[in-house]
Amino acid sequence: MTLINLLSFSSGKTLATEDNQELMGQVQNYTEEFSETKPNDSVTQQIPVYQLDDVSPTDWAYSALLSLRDRYDCLSGYPDNTFRGNRPITRYEFAAALNACWQTLESFMAESQAELIQEDDLIVVERLIQDFQVEIANLKARIDGLGNRVDVLEAEQFSTTTKLNGQTIFAVNAGGFDGDRLIDPNGRELADENPQATLLYRVVFDFDTSFRGTDLLKLRVDTGSNGILDNATAILEPNFGSILDITRRPLRDDEFGIGRVFYSFQVVENLSLTVGPLIEALDYIDNNSYANLSFRDFSTANLVYNYVIFPMDAIGGGAILQWNPGGSAFNVRALYIAPDSANPTQNGQTPLPVSLFTSLLYSDGRGSRGLFGFHQGMVEFEYNPSSRFSLRLIYSGGRVFARRFDAVGVNFEWGFASKFAVFGRYGYSSYKDTDFGDINPNYWMAGVSGLDILQEGDRVGVAVGQPFIVNEIGNSTQTNLEVFYSYAVNDNISISPVFQAVFDSSNQESNDTIFTGTLRTVFYF
Repeated sequence: MTLINLLSFSSGKTLATEDNQELMGQVQNYTEEFSETKPNDSVTQQIPVYQLDDVSPTDWAYSALLSLRDRYDCLSGYPDNTFRGNRPITRYEFAAALNACWQTLESFMAESQAELIQEDDLIVVERLIQDFQVEIANLKARIDGLGNRVDVLEAEQFSTTTKLNGQTIFAVNAGGFDGDRLIDPNGRELADENPQATLLYRVVFDFDTSFRGTDLLKLRVDTGSNGILDNATAILEPNFGSILDITRRPLRDDEFGIGRVFYSFQVVENLSLTVGPLIEALDYIDNNSYANLSFRDFSTANLVYNYVIFPMDAIGGGAILQWNPGGSAFNVRALYIAPDSANPTQNGQTPLPVSLFTSLLYSDGRGSRGLFGFHQGMVEFEYNPSSRFSLRLIYSGGRVFARRFDAVGVNFEWGFASKFAVFGRYGYSSYKDTDFGDINPNYWMAGVSGLDILQEGDRVGVAVGQPFIVNEIGNSTQTNLEVFYSYAVNDNISISPVFQAVFDSSNQESNDTIFTGTLRTVFYF
């Protein structure tokens, strides 16, 4: 029983039984003794407890409360570990102290320790409650009023807030290959010499605004070097995702641009909707705790997402619906994106934002633009019973260059120890009417990752994968390998050496192995 319902307790069944009437009378007589008018006494005239403005150390109520404190240790004092006793207190202070002692007695009774409470003390507490029932009622009303005001403030008085988050990436990259030359999937020469070392970068500013505390308006401004030309694997193997992903989403070539514009809000409990003209599918679908963010873990593009289920660099207009039924371990996400949604052109020749393998499959580059032309729809079912295990089933489909594609994928992660986890992805797809006919590319990747190995915040990972397994293109299957170690200098800076190897690049057996090394530095602010 708390302070706000002490009054109802005092008006209920009395604690005193007929056997205790004599003791109750003694308490009454004792109180009245100090309340009698004594004109000839030099001590200040006493008045009944319920008429006192303050309760002083000489009053019966004060003494009774101190006795309860001594026997039941029910008053802990002020935050500075002082009790500050032996001084007058207001009736409201007294009521609060009385409530604390009553809660202590009640806890004894709830824990079947009622034998520790003296019956006389229960009678005294009841008498004190009766004497201070006005203060208790007033406190109850004040607390109720305060609670209502807090509810109003939480519901209606949230002020619009914008928060800036930022990130800067610097990376030094160098790599090469043995042999005379490298060829692409069609047999054309890609390179006959090793590229020069490069210094690449990316800068991101996120402006996150909330109007109600439960919504989000995001505006991202970013810039960076040219992601398809600023690193060795982008030059030596551009078609099947060996490129460093950290500077290519989206491509900027040293110019500032808008990378995200969307608004997210809660429709009902456990159901949210995101809409906007610039949305990134990979922000929501096919996430993985150990192979997802190219600035934090693996940097090879085809190791941080399922390569065959994303035929386009899906940043465009659309919507995402996210549902967590009943707050359970299941999550459902449905997404629709049109990468060129702001362009009404029919069958235009301007470049479309597609993955490089898509341009390989459809060399004519034609297709309808707008919100319902070139598009991608995705559905993901996620089972996430704990922080150590997740399983995701994904469907992806739509139209690319006026042709139909469909794909399914599986994504899993399992933390089998406190610091180590295994993870992987698999994809199967169907692309119609390509330059190579109707094809069904497969994809897989797997890896192991360690967290906090040398110090808190460090990450290490090894992953291998085959991004585009198909008989119709080339005479082999490309295999990618990456090893990285991310060293956390502090909460805002990390440094990561990254090693890449590409075997049978471009699905061509004649291509010698490509090796690259990158030193990646990330600043968070």
